[in-house]
Amino acid sequence: MSALVEWYKDLMYNKNDPRTKDWFLISGPGPIFTILITYLYFSLSAGPRYMRDKKPYNLKNTLIIYNFIQVLLSIYIVHEGLMSGWFSHYNFYCQPVDYSNDPIALRMARAVYTYFVCKLIELLDTVFFVLRKKEKQISFLHVYHHGLMPFAAWVAVRWLPGGHGTLLGLINSFVHIIMYVYYMLAAFGPEMQPYLWWKKYLTSLQLLQFLIVGIHASLVLFNGCNFPKIPIVLLVINVTVFIYLFGSFYVSTYIKSYNIAKKNEQNDKSETRKKKNLTGKAVLSRIKRRDKYASYGTNVSNS
Repeated sequence: MSALVEWYKDLMYNKNDPRTKDWFLISGPGPIFTILITYLYFSLSAGPRYMRDKKPYNLKNTLIIYNFIQVLLSIYIVHEGLMSGWFSHYNFYCQPVDYSNDPIALRMARAVYTYFVCKLIELLDTVFFVLRKKEKQISFLHVYHHGLMPFAAWVAVRWLPGGHGTLLGLINSFVHIIMYVYYMLAAFGPEMQPYLWWKKYLTSLQLLQFLIVGIHASLVLFNGCNFPKIPIVLLVINVTVFIYLFGSFYVSTYIKSYNIAKKNEQNDKSETRKKKNLTGKAVLSRIKRRDKYASYGTNVSNS
């Protein structure tokens, strides 16, 4: 037991990045765990119970402002990530963390911290679903994704605020620019729906980002790069889980739904043809009966 305690102390206080250890919410695991436990409790229990007998809140203006802020934050993170490494000296195949106080290295560390803050703010996605009584949106995929990312970003700020793994935050933030633009437009109301035909491509874009991040992270495992391997293994495992979950969502939401809609359309056309055939037969039958009676009447009059 004492060995485990010593290992924990060494990990938390000796192997962490000294530049970021005193930053807000980074000094220890207590704050982040408190936030995430509160998030799960509200999202899965307290929130739905509170809203059980209430009408959904109208959060139109709140959502427009919230999504606009998320777009701005994501643009800022992409810009900082590019300017502090990926547009200059960072190597795609292997990039160790620069723990120095060099201004560029510190700029990247601050970008990683901003990404962490952004992941905390994104917990409001679920809060808004609860307050609007959109229970179907609070799926396992949604909660798993929103619950895991803040903790992963916290780990990055405390131990790895730079280097190879930052490409994840860069690509993810780029995807979120597009995603939150969509959510912002959707928040304006039904009149925007004709312009949001590209919704299904958001999931495709998310799947593409996981594929790129997974391949990029895996390079470290085979090229002898001086970057910690355990975080990369955990990252690849979670990327694989995300690909499976988002892929299943895409299949069930778009492919299966499309096939069902297509089948229903074909059934409707078949029913329409049957009705037309029955109508045609009925008309023909009436014509035959009319001709028969007309012929009968002619015969009677002639006789």
